[in-house]
Amino acid sequence: MPRPILATIHPQALRHNLEQVRRAAPDAQLLCVAKANAYGHGVEHAFQGLRAADGFAVLEIAEAQRLRALDWRGPILLLEGVFEPRDLELCSRLGLWHTVHCDAQIDWLAAHKTQVPHRVFLKMNSGMNRLGFTPERFRSAWARLNALPQVEEISFITHFSDADGPRGTAHQLQVFEQTTHDLPGERSLSNSAAALLQGTREAVRGDWVRPGIVLYGSSPDYPTHTADHWGLQPAMSLTSQIIGTQQLHAGDTVGYGSTFTAEGDLRLGVVACGYADGYPRLCGTGTPVLVNGVRTRLLGRVSMDMVCVDLTPVPDAQLGSEVVLWGRSPRHGSVLSIDEVAAAAGTVGYELMCAVAARVPVVSDEDALRH
Repeated sequence: MPRPILATIHPQALRHNLEQVRRAAPDAQLLCVAKANAYGHGVEHAFQGLRAADGFAVLEIAEAQRLRALDWRGPILLLEGVFEPRDLELCSRLGLWHTVHCDAQIDWLAAHKTQVPHRVFLKMNSGMNRLGFTPERFRSAWARLNALPQVEEISFITHFSDADGPRGTAHQLQVFEQTTHDLPGERSLSNSAAALLQGTREAVRGDWVRPGIVLYGSSPDYPTHTADHWGLQPAMSLTSQIIGTQQLHAGDTVGYGSTFTAEGDLRLGVVACGYADGYPRLCGTGTPVLVNGVRTRLLGRVSMDMVCVDLTPVPDAQLGSEVVLWGRSPRHGSVLSIDEVAAAAGTVGYELMCAVAARVPVVSDEDALRH
């Protein structure tokens, strides 16, 4: 039989989380972010739960091609635009919207021969200082694009650096509005945090909201607010099983480096999951885990293929017992937030989702039901 580790995608949770964003931004259209292979969930699996989106936003043309192959005929935005001139031909062929964030991309458009004019999203660097035209150069970039016959429609986009923190969005929003207030075109401003935290402030939301992490069940401002606070459900569950047990006594140590020492008698379970599966090596003793739906803790260091867990709260655990590394227990229904696990590793839920290794099988629970 195959090794028992499994990542299960929950399309119904994606549908639920999408609806939560709609409630937070009822007048905006939703460009669901499906970059990084839908945050590690798989474009095809995620699409099952996100069909009600108004559009999708991806990073690479290959991801857009996968969405078109799923018979998605709605908008798809390339968040970083094209990377070379010949990409524009694929944008024409696939009907893709694309971001324009630098002069070279405008030059490529000006030289592009097409029968199908493009819709572009002109990006402003309103304070994030990654991609985009500075406010001082933004209007001249708009004028260049507006003069091109290759461009049918110009929309505007920026990205907030502190929507999930105390600094907030006001400083960037002021710059954006001052620069674009009299320019025609739709706006896309809010990421997950801005969409939820700014409530019904239409000026922040814009015409197109770009939800990402919230769709997949992680809180955009953890630990200030949990996924439960936002009414989110985990879209991925990483599960495995107990494959071995050991009986420890006072003074016994666990794992590489002997970082955990038993203070007394303790029963330990060995789980088929390690950093080669994408589980963070920086998770140490105390990291939460569910065994048979019961919350317990990791012991010692994460190994390449195994972790060890404390079976004291789960005396009935044995070989084959269910282990949930994050997500929802399929047998017991209890939930372990991916944000908690990420915090134990000093990182964020995004990284854990995206880091699930290729050797871990990924399935949709709705596919399993159909079969």
